[in-house]
Amino acid sequence: MTIKDIARLSGVSVSTVSRVLNDHPDVSEEAKEKVLAVVQEYNYIPNTSARELGKTSSDNIGVVVRGLSNPFYTKIITEIGSGIEKAGYTMVMQQIAAGEDEIMTAAKMERDKKLQGLIFLGGNLDYTKERMTSINVPYVCCTFNNQYGTLDKSDYSSVCIDDNQAAYDAVEYLVNEGHRKIVVLLSGVEDGSVSQVRFAGYKRALKDFGIQLDENLIIEINSFNIADAYSGMKDWLKKNREFTAVFAISDNMAMGAMKALREAGKKMPDDVAVIAIDGIEASEYMNPVLSTLCQPMEKMGSEAVKLLVDIINGKSTYRHVILPTTLREGETLK
Repeated sequence: MTIKDIARLSGVSVSTVSRVLNDHPDVSEEAKEKVLAVVQEYNYIPNTSARELGKTSSDNIGVVVRGLSNPFYTKIITEIGSGIEKAGYTMVMQQIAAGEDEIMTAAKMERDKKLQGLIFLGGNLDYTKERMTSINVPYVCCTFNNQYGTLDKSDYSSVCIDDNQAAYDAVEYLVNEGHRKIVVLLSGVEDGSVSQVRFAGYKRALKDFGIQLDENLIIEINSFNIADAYSGMKDWLKKNREFTAVFAISDNMAMGAMKALREAGKKMPDDVAVIAIDGIEASEYMNPVLSTLCQPMEKMGSEAVKLLVDIINGKSTYRHVILPTTLREGETLK
């Protein structure tokens, strides 16, 4: 007898059987009694552990992670994995490079693993309905939403911060310290990624605070890589342009920039203030400690799972959750 047999005989879903066997509280007494009655009648003995019983192809949730080495995803993935397990499902994860097609990867996973749902972590911001026709299960966009695409909000769920507002807030912190020559370090101003959204927030803040956009203060590195940020800042510093602050759109990029600034003899925050967005653990151990707007990574992961599982179980329709950032003051602001 398998977990599927128990589900069939008790008239409940496989995931419900898994939750009963794992003693999860989110199961009705009626369902619990049905499952346990079948278990007792057939003298069913779990193999190894109840958790292993849930690892069937029809109980899988896929997670597609775009960006192979982004430390920002570490805590989110851990929380997603934990949440999926607690809900009685099994996580199947696939990591892809930034330039690879996450939709094609997800469609193949759905077919091969018979997924119940999908979580996209770090995808694009320009999905169209036509492009998503290959995905036939519910999905959640985690850490981003469909900013530039044409998907109807009722076709998917998302959980993220307001990236435009977070960038605005970062610039406002710098302006309040008296800075007006603010460098922005980003992947690209029109790359269709979170970089573009945060650049829009940067521009909006400059306009609101009466600061003219200076294209000489824009550093595009066409990646989110720490080494590229270091090289990009190092090369830009050779131009000897006047500036007093740097807004890096991610902690990773800020850490690379800070190394270049130190090598150029710039003291932070006395000579140059630096602020970023993300709040990854490594940036807290920089010298000086990076000042950054921290994303609630664990909350993002848990919310993504909750949104997806509720849809799979018919408890909810698609929803969109915007979470707040919090400032870690650090030591790169005065």
